[in-house]
Amino acid sequence: MTSILETRLADLGVTLPNAPAPAANYVPFVQSGDLVFVSGQISNGPDGFITGKLGADMDVAAGAAAAKTCAISLLAQLKAACDGDLDRLVRVVKLTGFVNSTPDFTDQPKVINGASDFLVEALGDIGRHSRSAVSAASLPLGVAVEIEAIFQIR
Repeated sequence: MTSILETRLADLGVTLPNAPAPAANYVPFVQSGDLVFVSGQISNGPDGFITGKLGADMDVAAGAAAAKTCAISLLAQLKAACDGDLDRLVRVVKLTGFVNSTPDFTDQPKVINGASDFLVEALGDIGRHSRSAVSAASLPLGVAVEIEAIFQIR
């Protein structure tokens, strides 16, 4: 049975991938009470990692697209945490977005909007969340964006 939220995602042309495996000695998510803390998900598209540095070789629109891929991976991890039932989601609580950017780049919030806007479009009001968007001198594997999240589930 497909969840209501996955049907909404499908209407947007999005199919959740399998949850990415951790790349080192950590777990992809931890549940504490009704909160699920999802480890940072890096920008990864159908052609592999989305790499680049905002303010140098990547523009805000490309960065926002990379952030959207992080949001899709976050939802894939959440689905795994919920034993496949994404409809257990109560709300997106918080995103923390890291943007691989030059020292003078100041549009980190516009980049992370790619994830925030997608989550609200796909999930409606339960997708609205608190957020931080910060610069990073570099990110793992040279990716453009990494985002971690906290979700509330039932």
